Amino acid sequence: MSARMLHPLSPALPAALLASTLISASTFISGCTVGPNFAPPETKSPETSPSARWSSLDGNASTPGNPSKATAGAAEIARWWTSFNDPTLTSLVERAIAGNLDMAAAEARIRAARARRAIAGGAELPQVNANGFAGRQPDFKSTSSPFMDNDSLFAAGFDATWELDIFGRTRRIVEATDADVAVAEFDLRDVQVTLAGEVASNYLRLRAAQAQLAIARGDIAAEDAALEVIQKLHDSGLAGALDLANARALAESTRARLPVYESEAKDATLALGVLLGGDPSSLAAELAPPAPIPALPAQIPVGIPSELLQRRPDIRRAEAELHAATARIGVAVADQFPRFSLSAAIGTRNSDAGEFASFATNYWAAGAGATMPIFDGGRIKANIELQKSLTDAALAQYRQRVLVALREVEVALTDFANEQQRHASLARAVDAGKDAVSLASSLYASGRTDFLNVVTAERVLLVNQESLTRSERQIAEHLVSIYKALGGGWNDTASSTAQAN
Repeated sequence: MSARMLHPLSPALPAALLASTLISASTFISGCTVGPNFAPPETKSPETSPSARWSSLDGNASTPGNPSKATAGAAEIARWWTSFNDPTLTSLVERAIAGNLDMAAAEARIRAARARRAIAGGAELPQVNANGFAGRQPDFKSTSSPFMDNDSLFAAGFDATWELDIFGRTRRIVEATDADVAVAEFDLRDVQVTLAGEVASNYLRLRAAQAQLAIARGDIAAEDAALEVIQKLHDSGLAGALDLANARALAESTRARLPVYESEAKDATLALGVLLGGDPSSLAAELAPPAPIPALPAQIPVGIPSELLQRRPDIRRAEAELHAATARIGVAVADQFPRFSLSAAIGTRNSDAGEFASFATNYWAAGAGATMPIFDGGRIKANIELQKSLTDAALAQYRQRVLVALREVEVALTDFANEQQRHASLARAVDAGKDAVSLASSLYASGRTDFLNVVTAERVLLVNQESLTRSERQIAEHLVSIYKALGGGWNDTASSTAQAN
């Protein structure tokens, strides 16, 4: 329908009345929202039923060799790193959350998603523009001259358009962008979960390397002292060249381990500096003093599998992606239907600037329009199929994400329990190795064995000590993996606070 212009108009309608007229007209028009409505997907895995529990908890009892155990109690893991009772670790994680550049990028993506939501929401409201013109126009009516006269023209006014969302196309676009905002917010939480785990893992790596350095340096001091004794015995003819060579080889073999552990400690320190959003060497002085690997809590409540769907931010992000894809089906379906719009204009024009505001020169126009696709070469139908296919893919990805999350928790729980058993065996091996070194040294000192037995006992002990320290680190890292797999490191309260900011 085309607009019909009436002029002159007396008195002039103000711009506010124009917008009010459009708003009033919209109240008489109601429509439906086409396309499927989103509903949270049902998972087909029995592990997510309310009565299910983690299978890896069976037999995970606390024993002398397994002092820390996971339980099905309510999981309180929003700030899981505090369970290690290590102030340095707590400080590092919280400083990383505040300063990490991946977190900053994720926060920027949230702002971008919210801006896109505001753009989409703007289409629900009338679009009002002011316009003006001052210039000259040819006068074709003049016959007094073979040349056309040029008359002045001055014009100013307002025009407004409003597309009526009869079939819910705009509402579906807004719904999709709302879901996109949720995707960005949960992506930030997922980055936070990963970041806390990375900081803890590198901190454990640093402390384990420092512990290995301490062990190696202690062994080197003892082996250098033994080498000095054997050198004196050799010089006095009481020890053979083979014993001297074995003693020197043992000391140098242990000394060769130092650069490896120093590099490991340096690398972990540099990684932590970057994770905190600073210069790689910014934490060198702070972390240089050695400290033990953090102790484990006695009890680790992990909850039940069904809680995972709400606690894991990557699962909730996948659900939000599915919501957005579902809403875009409605956008595609709405393209099949007519699109209606209202338009209006009001203003004044005159060839005399002095009479510009005269009522006699005011004008207004109003009308309605509609467009409907007749032939588009199959584009709309193909787009509907495209959006449905993307929604099917998003649903499959959601279900796959749930299954992967369940597996990650079960694996982390199993590895945690098994590594504790391995650690207990290694601890017994270290105790036995110390006895073997003491006995071999005594026998050698009394001349009842050669030095090769001492070397063998020392090497076995060193290997077991290194393995024990690595196992201690691995137990702690498996615990970190449990917390990450459970989605620890964020909560809805923190999320709401971030959204408010």
